[in-house]
Amino acid sequence: MTWLVTGGAGYIGSHVAAALLGAGERVVVVDDLSSGRDDFIPPGASFEQGSILDGGLLLDTMRRHEVTGVIHLAGFKYAGVSIERPLHTYEQNVTGTATLLAAMQESGVTRMVFSSSASVYGTPDVELVTEQTPTAPESPYGESKLIGEWLLRDEARASGLAHTSLRYFNVVGSGLPYVYDVSPHNLFPLVFDALLAGGVPQINGTDYPTPDGTCVRDYVHVSDVAQAHVVAARRLASGAAIEPVYNLGSGTGVSVAEIMEAIAVSTGIDFTPTAASRRPGDPARIVASGELAARDLDWAARNDLAEMVESAWAARRKPSS
Repeated sequence: MTWLVTGGAGYIGSHVAAALLGAGERVVVVDDLSSGRDDFIPPGASFEQGSILDGGLLLDTMRRHEVTGVIHLAGFKYAGVSIERPLHTYEQNVTGTATLLAAMQESGVTRMVFSSSASVYGTPDVELVTEQTPTAPESPYGESKLIGEWLLRDEARASGLAHTSLRYFNVVGSGLPYVYDVSPHNLFPLVFDALLAGGVPQINGTDYPTPDGTCVRDYVHVSDVAQAHVVAARRLASGAAIEPVYNLGSGTGVSVAEIMEAIAVSTGIDFTPTAASRRPGDPARIVASGELAARDLDWAARNDLAEMVESAWAARRKPSS
């Protein structure tokens, strides 16, 4: 099979593309390089530079490369910024997904794995989020991801699209020595950039209703997330039963303050983070069960916090060495 990976030049997308290639699948990447990097694209993957808003490019790519399935990771992924730029967020994530689905329908591609997000849950009033937890997104980003799931659901009803959506939590670490998280808004790159510049990292919000006052998140390793995509893709290809939605969660939570402590240990840099105000759109706590994904997608959080930090730090330092 040939899988089209949208956003395959990004941090998560490049890991997914590499995992597919490692499993013997053919891969073509479409990415506009607005946040991805061409040097992140794994050797062996074909590359078409362009936007998922360009239906002609998508249709031509699918036909020329004889694409048989799509893993859709392209999108505008910044929850806080989406509150300031809602129209841009909806254009990229909703219009872009609709354009992609239209190209798939016209070219006869009938399988999609969709990169969704834990942000569809908002701030759930439960200790452990499951797929049955009500969705209540609190940012245009979260809303756009939920609408993307609805688009897949409705297209499945109309055309028989085989699909599943993977709701991510906090994806960290590195499984490729040349790939690291370049987001200007995610915790790990913010902390690493500050340390490499000789500065002091900051914690956004220390007054949340959590044990130490900082946000609690479900951190998962990017390689584990990538492997779940491969299993989901192959399950779709085989025609096996698959759920419409899976949480890729570890079932355990780690606070931002605990992350800071782990980074200090792994990097050997002693620092005391400064306190800053909360970021808009950040829930206090969100931790999810991964039981359903473990049952169907061989999902497991195989890397502990120290391994996540150490692999992320090693990849981030390499470009500067």
